[in-house]
Amino acid sequence: MRMRTFAAVATGALAVTALTVPAAQADGRYGDITITKVTVNGGKNVVIGTSGVKKFTVVLTAKDNSGIKDADISLRGPSFGLLTASTTCKGNTCTAKFVVDPKVDLLYNNGWAGTWYVDAWVNAKDGDFIWKEKAKSFKLQRLSKLTANASPEPVKKGKTITVTGKLTRADWETFKYKGYGKQPVKLQFKKKGAKTYKNIKTIKSSSAGALKTTVKATVDGHWRYSFSGTASTPAVVSAADYLDVK
Repeated sequence: MRMRTFAAVATGALAVTALTVPAAQADGRYGDITITKVTVNGGKNVVIGTSGVKKFTVVLTAKDNSGIKDADISLRGPSFGLLTASTTCKGNTCTAKFVVDPKVDLLYNNGWAGTWYVDAWVNAKDGDFIWKEKAKSFKLQRLSKLTANASPEPVKKGKTITVTGKLTRADWETFKYKGYGKQPVKLQFKKKGAKTYKNIKTIKSSSAGALKTTVKATVDGHWRYSFSGTASTPAVVSAADYLDVK
């Protein structure tokens, strides 16, 4: 079987100097082996901040009449992103445990955020094998933060209040949180005693991620901002700021 090699520049726990994978770009299979299910991080997006490590697993289930011998699971993303981990198999289930340190494994590259794919090679005990590119997709995202502050407080009924805030996200190149600009963010309000928030208006963050808008204060309640997220950045809701209306 002809093979090819991918080179990786990264250093650290997940980096490798060479990863051996099949020569053909398309999926390939020999025998009756199949991949029946792939789950990344329990079905949730992988969100990484500026420090500490993120641990998550990729669980693959395969089927063959002779049983599963072993597997090789790797992750591939934008900007030539590549993450690898050792894979162990028990019965028909194979698990790869990833440990990502943003200061080591992400190559100081914000371009790695976005849609990623699981590539999998699985061997059966009788010599059957299957190679599948893009066996599963998931999002690798930059952790986001959002704040909100309503003022002045207390305020007289019918007067104008200003709700400010800021939308930021992890920068894997500087390891700080920087403003996420030109993004739509919803201003939401929950009347005192109510159970749910209502959308009041949608504004866009400034180039530095700042948020600012004005509304009329009519009743006591909680104000907050809500961001629905993008492919590279997860959704986030600010803590609520309670405003007393006199």
